[in-house]
Amino acid sequence: MGTLDAELAALVWLLVEARLPLIVAARAPRVGKSTTLNALLDFLPPSVSRVELAGAAEDFQWLPEAASLGWRSERAVVSRVPPRPDSTYLIAAELSNHLPVYTWGDQARIAIRALSLGYGMGATIHAGSLEEVFGVLGAPPLRLSADELSWLGVVLILGLSPTGERRMTAVHYVRPVARDVHGHLQRLGPAVLATWDPARDAFEHFGWGVITELAERVERKAGDFELEQRRRAEYLGGLADGGVTGVAEVQAALRGYSLEGSVQPGN
Repeated sequence: MGTLDAELAALVWLLVEARLPLIVAARAPRVGKSTTLNALLDFLPPSVSRVELAGAAEDFQWLPEAASLGWRSERAVVSRVPPRPDSTYLIAAELSNHLPVYTWGDQARIAIRALSLGYGMGATIHAGSLEEVFGVLGAPPLRLSADELSWLGVVLILGLSPTGERRMTAVHYVRPVARDVHGHLQRLGPAVLATWDPARDAFEHFGWGVITELAERVERKAGDFELEQRRRAEYLGGLADGGVTGVAEVQAALRGYSLEGSVQPGN
């Protein structure tokens, strides 16, 4: 048993591979938020461009949509090839004002608003529940609306077992606001993908209830999504059983994962 089990890790792999935003939250400090986030970001395809946000110094000169998202700057925009939302993933070491390198205030607000345009993002935050995440980001100085927060993607709540081992105590899928075929706004509440039972030191999985939504989000058929999740869970389980747990070893194994015979998005 690790921070996640193979079934949950395979599900997160599929979602991160499709660049869904990923927020790792924990109330207590030094429980491994950054370590966990960095490990999960290994699920990103090599073709995805990562943009490390510069904390308080971030000026978004690289972001062509910055002004439309509410960013105001008198500085001239640097001439460069603009990033594509569908192939760019923003990285925020932490959403807080604890250090200048962390992302907060106007910078955090713009970064999260950019998610509605198709940018992905990986970040950590001090919060012990999904409700706390919403509370922190919805309060001053960010004041993000519920619709803006609906683009947070996958929110993982990290905790510790009684023996001090890391466990994902809950994993949520935050459903983005959308319009139905008649143009009416649809606001669905977050879905619980998994929880951890400390008495059994085991995960309970609920992702099956939203498989159709998740598959549609990553442009796969529901049946193909389930098949690929099982295949990846078996692969990850085999790595763990084989003692492949080192960072470099796991990274190499992920790069070597063969999709031959699996169903690709859109097929």
